[in-house]
Amino acid sequence: MELNKNWKIFLIHHSHTDIGYTDRQDKIIRYHCDYLNQVIDILNNLHYNDKKEIVNFVWQCENYWQVKNFYEQAPEPYKKDFEKYVKSGEIGLSGNYLNLTELLSYDVLYSRLAQAKDYGEKINVPLKSGMTADINGFAWGYSDALAENGIENLFSCLHPHHGMFPLYKKQMPFYWLSPKGKKVLVWNGEHYHFGNELYFSPHAGSSYMLFDEIYKKSKADLLLTKGEAETEEVEISVFSERLERYLKNLEDEGYPYDFVPFMVSGCITDNAPPNERIAERAAYINEKFAGQLNVEMTTLDRFFTHVKENCTDIPVYSGDWTDWWADGVGSTPQVVKNFRDAQRKFDLCKKLDPDCKLGNVSYMESAAENLTFYAEHTWGYSSSVMEPWETLVGDLELKKSAYAINANTDICRNLDRILAAKGEVAIRRDKPQRYKIINPHNIPFHTTVVTYIEFWEFMGGIPFLADTPIEVFDEKAGEILKSQATRVARGTNVEILVDMKPYEEKTIQIRPTHKYRNLTSKSHPYIGADRIKDIIQPEEFQENTACVETDYFKVLFEQGVGISSIIDKHDGRDMLRNKMDYAPFSGVYEVTDIRTTACDERRRMGRNRKTVSTRRFASQLSDIQIVESGDIYVTVQLDYKLQGTKFYQVYIKIYRNLPRIDTMVRIHKESVWEPENLYISLPFTAGENEVKWIDKTGCVIRPGIDQLPGSNSEFYLLQNGIVIEGENKDVIIAIKDTPLVTFGDLKAKPILLCAGDDLGLNRSQAYAWVMNNFWETNFKVDLGGFYEFAYSVIVAEKQPIDKAIKLCEAQNEGVISMYI
Repeated sequence: MELNKNWKIFLIHHSHTDIGYTDRQDKIIRYHCDYLNQVIDILNNLHYNDKKEIVNFVWQCENYWQVKNFYEQAPEPYKKDFEKYVKSGEIGLSGNYLNLTELLSYDVLYSRLAQAKDYGEKINVPLKSGMTADINGFAWGYSDALAENGIENLFSCLHPHHGMFPLYKKQMPFYWLSPKGKKVLVWNGEHYHFGNELYFSPHAGSSYMLFDEIYKKSKADLLLTKGEAETEEVEISVFSERLERYLKNLEDEGYPYDFVPFMVSGCITDNAPPNERIAERAAYINEKFAGQLNVEMTTLDRFFTHVKENCTDIPVYSGDWTDWWADGVGSTPQVVKNFRDAQRKFDLCKKLDPDCKLGNVSYMESAAENLTFYAEHTWGYSSSVMEPWETLVGDLELKKSAYAINANTDICRNLDRILAAKGEVAIRRDKPQRYKIINPHNIPFHTTVVTYIEFWEFMGGIPFLADTPIEVFDEKAGEILKSQATRVARGTNVEILVDMKPYEEKTIQIRPTHKYRNLTSKSHPYIGADRIKDIIQPEEFQENTACVETDYFKVLFEQGVGISSIIDKHDGRDMLRNKMDYAPFSGVYEVTDIRTTACDERRRMGRNRKTVSTRRFASQLSDIQIVESGDIYVTVQLDYKLQGTKFYQVYIKIYRNLPRIDTMVRIHKESVWEPENLYISLPFTAGENEVKWIDKTGCVIRPGIDQLPGSNSEFYLLQNGIVIEGENKDVIIAIKDTPLVTFGDLKAKPILLCAGDDLGLNRSQAYAWVMNNFWETNFKVDLGGFYEFAYSVIVAEKQPIDKAIKLCEAQNEGVISMYI
């Protein structure tokens, strides 16, 4: 090899964990236990049978879950040998738990990383390093969670398919400065199978990232051989050619180091077993290229020790490492909604029972583990798009969904135990309409709470009917609370206006008043015999299909469009953008025709989730109706026609005495195989100089600003919502069910990576990205079905951003009501 440096090459041998993708989840779980058994057999063979040809063999566990899974299944002698080889440095530990999406909340993430820390302390081997493979980023708060659990180093080997490396460069170290000011040393590495591309793994070479003449030959099946000796000769030839080019390129680019790391797998597949012949090939290379190359199989800890000893002036970067692969959640919107509900109830349990004395610890742990498994980055079987009818595709989808559903079931059981300890009772034939209301949040909350009356209940000895007049009585305060009843499927929801102090509890009764509102006539006529209220009364707030006015808002409607203006009566300003592209909560549908194959059409999208040929449709308003009007709110129903759907309805609740608007978007989505997207428009503003903030796992960021250079700014996965900070107020958009958001123009375009100063993007129009099926391998391709998604818009006084986010979180989690 004609190289200018004598190169040190670190090989990190691991198995990439995909819980699913290559096989059903339960089988993959068993495989990863057996892989560690195989590693121990290899090392025992080395030490007890004098297998000198594999003397350099070292294994790196990709994550702590692999170790935890091993301890749950492996025989006792293997566990002892495992710990022995960890201490000898022949098996490396990783403090990262799994390769996760940003769905997971900070508390659950932290609890998983803490398990790794506890294990290291138990065996007296501190876990200082972690690795991540495949996924394309992490919420900024991830760095705090790592650092606070003793993980000083993170090796990233992401997959730039529909994604990209940050910092405009790979194979480089940097310090990731966390929101709390802690540092994690990151190696921004190559793809996690790159060692296979260079043929370091016998019979496990690949041509995926390298598009050279060897790639062309492999695609044309021109690398086939007739036997072991010829295969070895071809693989060494490919190795020599590719590695020399790779290292020469680094030298030509001014790469400052004389070492380079590569991840390598035992087979060219995810969830791969170990391969002892990698050590044999390393030994052969060291002999053949002595003086030029020194290949060492190593652990993360040994590699990072070398980095710290040999790298100076390592740059420091702070900000969100925004994940390109967060968008899988859009392919399973119904289950993600169930997951979000479980995660909110998990948080409520921690708020109501911080010491876990009322609930059940095992329920909490089971829920946390299932939430983690659902948030794991694998979103389905590898041929989900190619053959969506395949049995294994359906099986893996259901098993994946089960993680969210089981988490929800466990956390509901735990929450019910807590509420029972606080006085909740089951329904009974003659139960009184008496309820406890709890504010579980550490902030005062002026809001509404919903109680429920069963359809079969009697009240004061009479059957409760839709028009039975009722009142809500606060027992302690001795006062009547404002309320409004709405008939629902199996009874009546009574929504009550409450003013709650932090952690306050109220006891209320619902009782009949026997005061029926039997209006005979008014001398100022405004409702005709048709019972339609469409005459404007000069002295009253308007309430018709053109305008609804309350103490806080004046909401205007335009035929064919929907909401055209929302005037904040406090400052007289419109809360909608001057040049909004689409009306609030209206839908935008995109579909791309398949001209090649279902898979290749999606591959061609690159980092766009669409192409220039994508067809885009805006929803068209077909009807407006006022469907409810009471003491608490007015409800307007907007019916739309939208391509790709059979039904698109916006059910908007405008509160009379709260600066809040609640919305339900109801959709009947058609099923198509073509790649598609569905967005909901959120064109709200707090004024010209606004700044948008979103809360992600363990952090609050300004999109387009608080990010690593060269990171993704096309979309974001948030936890609770968007805060639009104005000069004198905050506009808070609580996003309960659909965690993906995007900002700016929806058109396909060349990708501009984040430079950290994109205030234009930050101030552009927001959309909830509720559905997509664009990925060509493992997304759920069928989005058809019925959906309901919840949003709230709140106007608040300007306050510190963390408090505004707390209010957004409280709105999503709500105030608790229960029978007593």
